[in-house]
Amino acid sequence: MNVVERSKDVFALEIEALHEVSNRIDEEMNRVVELIYAHTGKVVITGIGKTGIIGRKIAASMTSTGTLALFLNAAEAMHGDLGMISCGDVVILLSNSGESDEIIKLVPPLRQLQCKLVAITGNRLSSLAKVVDYVLDVAVEREAGKIGLAPTTSTTAALVMGDALTVCLMERKNFLAKNFALIHPGGALGKLVLVEVRERMSLIVPMVDETTPFKEVLLEVSRKKLGITMVKNQSGAVTGVITDGDIRRAVESNDHFQQLKAYDFMSRGFKRIQAQQMLNDALQMMNHYKITTLAVVENDAEDAPIIGILHIHHILGSALQNTI
Repeated sequence: MNVVERSKDVFALEIEALHEVSNRIDEEMNRVVELIYAHTGKVVITGIGKTGIIGRKIAASMTSTGTLALFLNAAEAMHGDLGMISCGDVVILLSNSGESDEIIKLVPPLRQLQCKLVAITGNRLSSLAKVVDYVLDVAVEREAGKIGLAPTTSTTAALVMGDALTVCLMERKNFLAKNFALIHPGGALGKLVLVEVRERMSLIVPMVDETTPFKEVLLEVSRKKLGITMVKNQSGAVTGVITDGDIRRAVESNDHFQQLKAYDFMSRGFKRIQAQQMLNDALQMMNHYKITTLAVVENDAEDAPIIGILHIHHILGSALQNTI
């Protein structure tokens, strides 16, 4: 067996199956999203075996993106764990066949609890599909293995359906990066979204005049170790910036670069960010403009003085701090 080619076959089969499942998504998905969006209680996701593992992941994804959810093992539910469910909760039942005995037996007590029931199943004609309120169809033609017994493609389809549901709910609730960071304060994103620029910026602001000779510009950039210097005119207004890249280009393009003044090779204008903005905002700006430093100002006034410099190393250092 050619393992490389066989692996590619599995990918191709599952991608094709996902495409087919995607084509069958209809207004039922919108109804489920609106049901959960309007629900003030929790979402309970239940399954058993391999679908149980998928259900646990879906519950975790929802919980981390603003939808209160928990996973309930269907086998344990009938032995006391049904107490985790409150009257009126939304319950999502995962079963590829729609005939799993442990899942079907949950329906009567869930109805007594007045729960709204959503099935994620590969069989729209199954016993489960007939007794729930909503059905999300994840039927696939076959599993990836040759014997077609081990859940592979079917669990992938259920997982992606859960991801789609999670993302739609997240966007319906306008769940933002800052919300995500609040419940992930120990992660790298939390360190970027919950930390203001002023907390990581350098208070050193390299500065030269427009008439400063090339050698002194080079020394200022080197001494301050930020890879940048601001340039001001005679009245003190900052008119541009010189970076390591500007210096390199000046050397490469001018045989008499040592005779240059700052004004001759500076970049006109510069990118700025307000001190109260978050590190994540700064990183997005740097990525967008393909730069590594930002001038930090106190407010958005055109003539606001520069109070610091933020280098990408300050951001990356904050993201990595205490993550190991």
